[in-house]
Amino acid sequence: MTIYPGSCHCGAVKIQFTSDQKPEQMRVGRCACSFCRRHGARTMGDPAGSVEFHAAPDDLSRYRFGLGITDYLLCAKCGTYLGAVMPADGRQIGIVNVNALDIRDTFDPAPPLHHYDGEDEARRRARRRKFWMPASVIA
Repeated sequence: MTIYPGSCHCGAVKIQFTSDQKPEQMRVGRCACSFCRRHGARTMGDPAGSVEFHAAPDDLSRYRFGLGITDYLLCAKCGTYLGAVMPADGRQIGIVNVNALDIRDTFDPAPPLHHYDGEDEARRRARRRKFWMPASVIA
């Protein structure tokens, strides 16, 4: 397993993304929702990997919208969108915004755009359980 570090713009929130995949093998996508589009997010998950977000409690902001089942993680100081987490099957799963990783330039600058309009909560949770990874927020 390789640890791929990252952080927000100001460095207040640190990321540790762990995967046994090489960056060129990783499936990166773009969500078509207005939140992700406005942030220029390119996100990914590796179900065999994990992601940790480390911050002081006052440095991490959580934002919910849409179905209200997901915490979108932002730095409270600089506003960088870092990733998202949600509860699933007694644990927490999430994705990372590859723009916040130190190896961000390794990834496709314009990965496929995915539209999830019309998903109900059950379908959204099922899709995320398939593609998202174990996640921890340490704040």
